[in-house]
Amino acid sequence: MTDFHRIKRLPPYVFEQVNRIKATARAQGADIIDLGMGNPDLDAPKHVIAKLCETAGRPRTDRYSASKGIAGLRRAQAGYYQRRFGVSLNPDTQVVATLGSKEGFANMAQAITAPGDVVLVPNPSYPIHAFGFLMAGGVIRSVPAEPTPAMFPALERAMRHSIPKPVALVVCYPSNPTAYVADLDFYRDLVAFAKQHELILLSDLAYAEVYFDGKPPPSVLQVPGAIDCTVEFTSLSKTYSMAGWRMGFAVGNERLLAALSRVKSYLDYGAFTPIQVAATAALNGPDDCIDEMRATYRKRRDALVESFGKAGWTIPAPAASMFAWVPIPERYREMGSLEFSKLLLEKSDVAVAPGIGFGEFGDEYVRIALVENEQRIRQAARNIRRFFDGGDKTLHNVVPMARAV
Repeated sequence: MTDFHRIKRLPPYVFEQVNRIKATARAQGADIIDLGMGNPDLDAPKHVIAKLCETAGRPRTDRYSASKGIAGLRRAQAGYYQRRFGVSLNPDTQVVATLGSKEGFANMAQAITAPGDVVLVPNPSYPIHAFGFLMAGGVIRSVPAEPTPAMFPALERAMRHSIPKPVALVVCYPSNPTAYVADLDFYRDLVAFAKQHELILLSDLAYAEVYFDGKPPPSVLQVPGAIDCTVEFTSLSKTYSMAGWRMGFAVGNERLLAALSRVKSYLDYGAFTPIQVAATAALNGPDDCIDEMRATYRKRRDALVESFGKAGWTIPAPAASMFAWVPIPERYREMGSLEFSKLLLEKSDVAVAPGIGFGEFGDEYVRIALVENEQRIRQAARNIRRFFDGGDKTLHNVVPMARAV
């Protein structure tokens, strides 16, 4: 396997080590509280499921669909951008439906990257932001992830010292994994920087509707002129708890989206038509389900911060996203995020995502996902407290420590 060119360009899959221990523990009877993977556990809205059932089996719906999405779905996404952000999009040329935002991002990388092209990617960041370009033959240069004025001197240095000159810049706010949120002032500066340096700007906005402080995160496309150089990716996975449906969107610059559509036309025929029809119903439907989703995650966030704090582990409260980005407790920090995640799993039956999986600058952190109910989150805190209070002096009785090596 390691002889293949693209496989050799990919680093070892960090999360697999934790997943392997997790599977072994479950096979031996352990009740693992899994806060590692950002896999929504909430149900998709009933009206969306009803539309899927109503459409499935109708004449012609089993045939190949349109790769860039059926017209009604693209109109619905344009309508969402108009309502939510005040951004006008042409659904025929400025909206492409994707098989989730992850696929859209990877195929955009294939469309715009030549071998050796340099791309600026935040570190830490969601893996596809970097690995999509690595698989396309590009080269990654890390830049800071936090959306503050301090990012711009680092971007300037990256532009000055990168050969060849970078072709694109990736951003993701609300961020996975860090939960950072950008404001419009930051986006204005970012768009100005991208235009000054002739960069393509790729924005991942998958968590646009998961926010807790009453301030909806903006879209970079709200900045006048941003569409000249920007494509933004969104998803129904978190907003409507439709992760397994694989429905996302790329919107923005016509030329870039035409390139994405061209690549996709060779690779897929679009999502199953009933799923696209149901996704249209989601975007055009009532917002009650989104409010309920947001309230559920807010309660889980509050339970996490409170119960883990009482257990002796301070959790910075995220303002958005379904994740907390959490410093490893001081006494375990030197071991790094992967070994700490293994230790936590083995000694407290709680799984988290090691920060190193999101880039080397994440190694002093773990990502905790709000994908268990409040009762289970509080149980996780009790387990961790027992570990902190003395469990680190004994081996776990389910998974021997030797298996974590």
